[in-house]
Amino acid sequence: MDFINGIKRWAGAITELGVVVIALGVVLQILFGDHSGAVPFLPVDVVGSILNLVHELGSEGLVGLVALGVIAWAFNRR
Repeated sequence: MDFINGIKRWAGAITELGVVVIALGVVLQILFGDHSGAVPFLPVDVVGSILNLVHELGSEGLVGLVALGVIAWAFNRR
């Protein structure tokens, strides 16, 4: 059981790190982004990717709403 708890802690730490990296990417893109939305030293359009995800979930209706609920539940669970 201690092994499973260790994996849960490890997965939680990786998830938190991912959220921090996404937030940092959004801030950097807002501060340093040009008209195309890409930061020169950041290879991904973070804000554009988030907007595309929200658009795709929104266009799916109820299925998108359920998916958004599952994502929110996974991130807010502690």
